[in-house]
Amino acid sequence: MAPPPNVFNALSAPVDPALPPEAQWRAQELLLMREVMRLIGKSLAPGVVLREMLHLMSELLGLNRGRIVLQDVDAPDDSGPARIAYAYGLTQAEAARGVYAPGEGITGRVLASGQPIVVQDIDAEPLFLARAVTRAQLPPETVAFMALPIEVNHHTVGVLACHRIRSRLRHLNDDMALLQILATLAGQILQLQTLMQEKTRDLEARNALLTHALDAAAVRYGIIGSSSALLQALHELERVAQAQASVLLLGESGTGKELFARALHLSSQRRDAPFIKVNCAAIPDTLLESELFGYERGAFTGAAGARAGWFEQADGGTIFLDEIGDMPLAMQTKLLRTLQEGTVVRLGGKRETRVDVRLVTATHRDLEAEVARGSFRQDLYYRISVVPIHLPSLRERRDDIRTLALHFVNRANQANQRNVNLSPAALARLQAHPWPGNIRELGNVIERLVLLTDSTMVSAAELERFLPRGKADANAAPELPRPAPVAPASTDAPLVRNYLPADSHTLDELQQMLALHRGNQSRAAQALGLTVRQFGYRLRKGAAKT
Repeated sequence: MAPPPNVFNALSAPVDPALPPEAQWRAQELLLMREVMRLIGKSLAPGVVLREMLHLMSELLGLNRGRIVLQDVDAPDDSGPARIAYAYGLTQAEAARGVYAPGEGITGRVLASGQPIVVQDIDAEPLFLARAVTRAQLPPETVAFMALPIEVNHHTVGVLACHRIRSRLRHLNDDMALLQILATLAGQILQLQTLMQEKTRDLEARNALLTHALDAAAVRYGIIGSSSALLQALHELERVAQAQASVLLLGESGTGKELFARALHLSSQRRDAPFIKVNCAAIPDTLLESELFGYERGAFTGAAGARAGWFEQADGGTIFLDEIGDMPLAMQTKLLRTLQEGTVVRLGGKRETRVDVRLVTATHRDLEAEVARGSFRQDLYYRISVVPIHLPSLRERRDDIRTLALHFVNRANQANQRNVNLSPAALARLQAHPWPGNIRELGNVIERLVLLTDSTMVSAAELERFLPRGKADANAAPELPRPAPVAPASTDAPLVRNYLPADSHTLDELQQMLALHRGNQSRAAQALGLTVRQFGYRLRKGAAKT
């Protein structure tokens, strides 16, 4: 990736050319934000700050011919035209031509819909007007145009827009992320101007900037949203980030457990060490031990060499065991030993290897109920749930659905070079949907919509054909409840299964219980306090001896 140009003389020092290109771009972004914030600290006059912001966008990041389009304040309603109020790289005549009615061209559509639009190639977009700057005045290469809404009090009052060369080796979504921050800042500056004119206190301005900083910190780890339920979960995560205690993430499928586990790792002192993710439900029982703890050469057929397991590879860092509720009982015992002693023994080996890892686990199951049923060890449950954190479902954070939906639309547009947007009515319909599959389901629906729709502005009616047809209850969890085990009237199965030796039952006892339950091994095993696997093993072993 080509590095950005050196910083111009008005700024402190050029970016170190020895840095990798990606690091140089990040340094340019930080420099831009630092200079904008310095200007805000000196003056809240929009003319000073916004013009210099457009200047920095061009000089530091190549976002050229930037302009801020604002609606006429004297218009009685939202039907009035919008004009270029601040610009960099435009002549006075070009800026004077920049007048747009709501819904007219790309700029007018952003103003009317309140949603960002990216034009990948202005020559291929019939809605692009080229009103302020004619095509002949632009470079002959493919030119992109990016336009984002500027909001004040959740009301779109203007548009931040710019050109950029499409072939530059920098991702468009990186530019869009930065422009979103700058558009938010522009809206806050305009709002502060209004507040100061009304002689309101400076405290409101500082609170607005603080809110923006907090939002940026949340998105830093890919966690998007500002609902109270989400902020509560983030607060609990931050409180325990520097501790070593095991964390159990609870919640429905699709609520973002992996994102939270990674955020916990990145905000801890182990951030520079490995983060290892293991999905216990995706690995066959026969391979789980060798995957977690590794194996020595010759431990089994095909083991031509030794291999370190995931615990050894995570040494010094964090290991995330997803869906731990699906781990078989035999592996739970070995995991408990590793957690208690801080050592692992490879499959086929005898030497103990000490490991220093922080354990983060997750499940969508009710582990207390699993303990009562005997399918999860009680001592392991207490070991992993030192700090349980509940992740809210999407039904508990409906205020975040709009933000998440727009994020997924922007990501899908970038990935598939589309220009699809959601109408306000469509966003309201998304907020009303129950989303039993949570964030994962929302992301899948948006991606399907972007790929298959023929509309650039999706209405609520058009959205309906992409929504799931199921009649899921908005208050129901996505996992179907499993029936409680049924024991025969003459036998009381224990709530917590005892650990029995391999010769705990004779062949006659096994066969009698099997006959009593009409050949149903699952019920016969339960009646004897065994798992189906243990019952089958004892049955085969007893039959082999006769």
